[in-house]
Amino acid sequence: MSRDPSVLVADGVGKWFGSRRVLAAATLRAVPNEVRVLLGRNGAGKSTLLKIAAGWLQPDSGVVHFAGRAYLRPSLSRLARHGLFYLADHDLLFPTLTVRHQLELLRRRFDGGDVDEALTLAGVAALAERVPPSLSGGELRRAEFAAALVRRPRCLLADEPFRGVAPRDAEALVAVVRRLARDGCAVVATGHEVPTLFEAADHVTWCTGGMTYDLGPPDAARAHHDFRREYLGPRAS
Repeated sequence: MSRDPSVLVADGVGKWFGSRRVLAAATLRAVPNEVRVLLGRNGAGKSTLLKIAAGWLQPDSGVVHFAGRAYLRPSLSRLARHGLFYLADHDLLFPTLTVRHQLELLRRRFDGGDVDEALTLAGVAALAERVPPSLSGGELRRAEFAAALVRRPRCLLADEPFRGVAPRDAEALVAVVRRLARDGCAVVATGHEVPTLFEAADHVTWCTGGMTYDLGPPDAARAHHDFRREYLGPRAS
């Protein structure tokens, strides 16, 4: 039997919100050197599954394995200490400190990478002395990915990283995501921007009906009959 290469596995995850079951027995994997995208309709449970995998939200059933340890009740702070970086769908950076200052704090806290290199790779070197509220949505997202580059995580979980950003910013973010994976990071991202996510992806996971299905590379996902019919639509190419 081959060894599972995943650095993170959220296995058999179930979650209820009141009387509504969002996840029944969902599984999410993050594999080093890969970008995996988690797709599904609104309300399918993608963000919920990602938050549980990050320790942001507690599951009602299931277990999270990260970096060789099992967590029945994972917490973001514990997982972060072992190399997980969670990029939520809301602002990561403090509003009152410059981008550079915050990246320097992150570098010192986690013995991270070069700040100037991260700023350049994310395309925000010219914005380093500005505070986050002065940035556009796309600029802010690139600055947040610069933080991920400085952190040099073992695993990056990014919730809706391409939402509301212009095509130029999305192109820059795809390059950063691919760079992180090439350097050994295990990346998982959610969203609905299918062309952009497929451009970034090595592997597609479909979340539907409270379950997850590993569909493989983007071409295999496009060819999957049910995924194409229920999510991509009949005109998808």
